Amino acid sequence: MTDLAGPVGGRAKSSFINDPKVRSIGLQLIALVVVVFLGWSFTENARDNLAAQKIATGFGFLDNTAGFGINQTLIPYSETSTYGRAFVVGLLNTLLVAVVGIILATIIGFLVGIGRLSKNFVVRTISTVYVEVLRNLPPLFQILFWYLAVLSAMPGPRNSISLFGEVFISNRGIIIPRPLFGDGAGIVVWAIGLAIFLAILFRHWAASRQEETGRYLPVLRINLGLLIGLPLLAMIVTGFPITFEVPELKGFNFVGGIQVIPEFVALTVALATYTAAFIAENVRSGIQSVSHGQTEAAHSLGLRHAQTLRLVIIPQAMRVIIPPLTSQYLNLTKNSSLAVGIGYPDLVAVFAGTALNQTGQAIEIIAITMGVYLLLSIITATVMNAYNKRVALVER
Repeated sequence: MTDLAGPVGGRAKSSFINDPKVRSIGLQLIALVVVVFLGWSFTENARDNLAAQKIATGFGFLDNTAGFGINQTLIPYSETSTYGRAFVVGLLNTLLVAVVGIILATIIGFLVGIGRLSKNFVVRTISTVYVEVLRNLPPLFQILFWYLAVLSAMPGPRNSISLFGEVFISNRGIIIPRPLFGDGAGIVVWAIGLAIFLAILFRHWAASRQEETGRYLPVLRINLGLLIGLPLLAMIVTGFPITFEVPELKGFNFVGGIQVIPEFVALTVALATYTAAFIAENVRSGIQSVSHGQTEAAHSLGLRHAQTLRLVIIPQAMRVIIPPLTSQYLNLTKNSSLAVGIGYPDLVAVFAGTALNQTGQAIEIIAITMGVYLLLSIITATVMNAYNKRVALVER
């Protein structure tokens, strides 16, 4: 009996150690202990070093006066504002570049991607050269090219390029008319919002109707009529309460209007065109993933090429396009941190640059900056994943 207990006990112990679940839990516990130890060591080391240098820790510095100016602010800001206010200004500038850049990159990328598959030799060649050149050049180089070789080479304000006498382009940026809101402007703004809501509602209704009956409605023309007609009607009824302040050249610079600084233009255009080259390849591969039989079937039903592309090919290709498109949106947002190379006041330049150098709160500022980019990435990925789930094919 005793002789049998030994081998049985040994086999039980051996099977316990070789159990994959047990080993997995054991390795995870070891990894957790190592991570906690490293985190504790880092915290203690950082605290000792900060104490030795007499640097206070915490986030109280956000309430201190910043003492520096920022050349582009979407909210009121002055040198007497706090570091917390400077953080918000830098964050809004980053979001502005990201949103405008994503919109431009998506439009350019889809056009170039479709152009890559065009039967027109000139269009196909231009699209191919665009993709092969821009996606193989470093983004910082392209930003510097637009800033130094294009915008800095523009004429001064006195010899600026005028578009219809309303918009002026010079080496100091782009000057556009400033909207002025008078009494009744709120009604016009509500009319614009209502027009957008009705356009979205009509688009969904037209899509449902087409699915049920097969009848196609001119959604684009009707929506354009809504988006232009309803606000215009509100403007007429309220006596045109929204006017525009046209910039005027006085002395060596323009007075009035809104100045779009050259740093913003260079950064946004460079990131948009660079990212669009990758999006174009995503679009091309997505379209090619759809069986050619779908195109032939659409043509046999009498659909023109543009209708086939818009109604048949692109909707099916989106399931292939969306996942890599999400990565490109994330890359564009993170690449906006290259703005420091040309002095654009984004989050990194303002907060992780100037504010960090003045306060010395490196750990807190870097942690906040990392958290912001992480949050932006999570939000972008969540929105795109939800859209991807919506356009994905549902198996029966």
